[in-house]
Amino acid sequence: MDFDFDADQKAFIREVREFLEEVRKWPDAADIMCPERESDSILADTPARKRFNRELAQRGYLGLSWPREYGGQGRPGIYEYLLNEELSRVGAPLIGKGVGCVGQTLIRHGSDKLKSEFLPRILKAEIEFALGYTEPHAGSDLAALRLRADRVENGWMLNGQKMFTTSAHFADWYWLAARTDFDAPKHKGISLFLLPMDQPGITIHPIETMGEHVTNQVFLDNVFVGDDYLVGELNKGWLYICEALDYERFTFYTFSPLEEKLKSLRALLSAKADDRPAIVDRSHVRRRLARLTSEVELSKMLQRRVVHAASQNRVPTIEAAMCKLYSTSLHQRLADFALDSLGLEGLLHKGDPEAPVGGKWEWSYRATALDTIGAGSSEVQRNIIARRHLDLPLRF
Repeated sequence: MDFDFDADQKAFIREVREFLEEVRKWPDAADIMCPERESDSILADTPARKRFNRELAQRGYLGLSWPREYGGQGRPGIYEYLLNEELSRVGAPLIGKGVGCVGQTLIRHGSDKLKSEFLPRILKAEIEFALGYTEPHAGSDLAALRLRADRVENGWMLNGQKMFTTSAHFADWYWLAARTDFDAPKHKGISLFLLPMDQPGITIHPIETMGEHVTNQVFLDNVFVGDDYLVGELNKGWLYICEALDYERFTFYTFSPLEEKLKSLRALLSAKADDRPAIVDRSHVRRRLARLTSEVELSKMLQRRVVHAASQNRVPTIEAAMCKLYSTSLHQRLADFALDSLGLEGLLHKGDPEAPVGGKWEWSYRATALDTIGAGSSEVQRNIIARRHLDLPLRF
């Protein structure tokens, strides 16, 4: 397995980095590039970030791996991975759910109407999506979802509740999973729909998390969706959800933020102040830092295995689960180590002028817990690895 990139891929990385250097000169660059937002930095949730995504679209960076007949460039998927690595390295919004989960699923399974309506708008960065999967009683066991889609004339009537819907407060369209057959086994009776977020009957209640990341409860009360906004085949939604989640874990959980965090932490611990020795001069700190450095490299190898599997035209289900499980836990361990090493000063909030590096590590400590839940919790990843790779029984 060759983990190095070829000449064309390295040239592409240089091209993206040059573009990002241009963006640093924009007056709103600090809003666009904000790695301190942790996983929340992937979102195009402000006017400046939306403008940035439109610039990505104009430069041809959206839909790199899409087939040419749908407006893409037909390039290998690794180019989207390389693009997201460079975007996440500086805390800029990634290419998004539209290009990834939604667009790829529509290309494979969507009707001609849905393809013609949504794919061009996705490529122009004109539209944002929210993913409606999790419910109060269907989190780790997503297939237990209860939101009803009852058959009516020319469509479906939706009633129920979704939880932890990131992007619902600024998205244009809802990519929604609902139960369309209550007599079928729970994995067999789910369908996917697309509906506008401003449709009557949809109520959004924001939830602010411990990491200052806004997610949402969404209530649907007699919301109608037409037959032509059913995605793919009826009752095949579980298959489409699993495919989309594999893609999400591949593209959203990039390696470069870990690398940048390690560099930043090493510089902070190596700095001397007021004639005091550097924190890294303590032997136990050096030992833990050395171990974390090796773990960051291991995370890189796990991510490269995902890339390799995808390059072989395989859905990297197991590799993505391993990478997501390990890397999100490692983000937490880095934050734990930073606070342990900085002592009481490390606990200062980012709003305190005395907080080390603007309170970055206290914020990281709170925010990284969320990453072990999004795109499938750590328990879900363990079950995927146990069942699909080790042939162990599924447990919750």
